[in-house]
Amino acid sequence: MVTRVTPGLKACTTAALAASVLTAACASSSSTRARPRPFPSPDARAPSEPRAGSPEQSATLIDTALSLRGTPYKNGGSDPGGFDCSGFTQWVFAKHGIALPRETREQFEVGEKIKPKDIQAGDLVFFHTVASGASHVGIVVDDDQFVHAPSTAGVVRVEHLSSAYWSKRFLAARRIAPTELAARPLPVPFPAPTPRS
Repeated sequence: MVTRVTPGLKACTTAALAASVLTAACASSSSTRARPRPFPSPDARAPSEPRAGSPEQSATLIDTALSLRGTPYKNGGSDPGGFDCSGFTQWVFAKHGIALPRETREQFEVGEKIKPKDIQAGDLVFFHTVASGASHVGIVVDDDQFVHAPSTAGVVRVEHLSSAYWSKRFLAARRIAPTELAARPLPVPFPAPTPRS
């Protein structure tokens, strides 16, 4: 038996599918409204394990970030029960005594801007995924990999900066010095990190 799909039904199905894709999010504001963030293309190379040789502080920060791989994405999440992109970076840096602002666009305003050729492990990398300006953030693992909390259907994972998807959306990198933010007041109350069960 052959089932025919009417043009109206096809349009409704397409609209529903588009709406479900748009619920994927990386919260770059404290709003609970989801912000769309599509997945990278399926042809992206699978990341290898990161190379050793980072400075000690970056290595421990990277170890903390990598230990959270597999943690589910949660819009507005800022603890190991679930992270959005900026909640993830804020939590990881807080575990190492560095208080980052909560929102992606605020994190984009701190630290020293780094040229792409000078990116090192521990630097923050920013992307424009849903609008102009910084709307997604991750932490550099090595010269071509970063770890991040990508979307509502994903988990914390490592991806390549050079992949077609991310390289087209790369905005900037910033380096955060441990002492730089010590006296900076946070824009919202910051919960202390809790150990992962």
